[in-house]
Amino acid sequence: MLRYRSWLTHIGVITSHPLAFIVVGFYVAAWMIFDRRSFDWQSAATVATWVMTLFIQRAEHRDTQAIHAKLDELLRVEGDASNELATLDRKEPEEIEKHREHVLRPFTGPDRRPRGTGMRRRLSE
Repeated sequence: MLRYRSWLTHIGVITSHPLAFIVVGFYVAAWMIFDRRSFDWQSAATVATWVMTLFIQRAEHRDTQAIHAKLDELLRVEGDASNELATLDRKEPEEIEKHREHVLRPFTGPDRRPRGTGMRRRLSE
């Protein structure tokens, strides 16, 4: 199972690359060349779904990379930060969730809200 996790993560990164759009374009071009009659409205809907999925994946990847860059800069500037945090983005999502649960455990109560920090009030002001 562990082998598949990293493979799935890698596939997600690949599908966010601009070359993924070119692959879909070549696929549609080959479809039109070899079997134009089978390309009907359902086929066009399928291709549109693929393209929209690639757009969404690309936007999500861009946003994630921007957040990582900002956090990396904050970790670089903050001298007390753990070195483990700088490499956390290279781990699998399940490992990151376990790390977050471990780190947040002292700061959260049974209802999973921060205790005694007044953070909610300050953020809403």
